[in-house]
Amino acid sequence: MSAVLAPAEVDAEIDRRGLRWRRDGSVLVKEVDRGDFGGALDYVNRVGALAAAANHHPDVDIRWRNVVLRLSTHSAGGLTEMDLALAAQIDALDDEG
Repeated sequence: MSAVLAPAEVDAEIDRRGLRWRRDGSVLVKEVDRGDFGGALDYVNRVGALAAAANHHPDVDIRWRNVVLRLSTHSAGGLTEMDLALAAQIDALDDEG
């Protein structure tokens, strides 16, 4: 199991890696606007493929064209390297369009 990172460590890694996520307590949160409902569904499916490959799954909330993702390593009780790594992969999806 991955070690839980201290909040200051998570904040420093978000900055160092240029992640487009924010820390909310022991959860990483990302909110994106995908233009319409179809775009939101497509995005979530692409996130799902990454999550399945990593065997690490975000909580997902879809509201029409907006998607909110929440990452935390529930089994560890907080944020770990697994969350930061998946966050970076998801950010790369945004760069692809």
